[in-house]
Amino acid sequence: MSASTPGGWTSFDFTLTPHAKDAFETALHGLMGIHCVPIAFASQAVNGTNFAFLCEAEYASGHPNENVVVVRIHQPTEGLAHLVSITPIHP
Repeated sequence: MSASTPGGWTSFDFTLTPHAKDAFETALHGLMGIHCVPIAFASQAVNGTNFAFLCEAEYASGHPNENVVVVRIHQPTEGLAHLVSITPIHP
């Protein structure tokens, strides 16, 4: 993972760390209607860690032109990671 200034975001990394993968899987566990596959991630050290995952997405209801999304997750210092948002990226 690329270094960043304190409180700033890292550059996107195309190799998920175990910490990033665990936060992603925990936050999206049981999510229905969309299946996201992480391609890259960036992180921000705050009171815990914020993650931004660039993902390929498959929607159950069919959104053929919205197949890339940014999934934002917060991993608090104590407790489980949780989903903050899923934002489609349009060309």
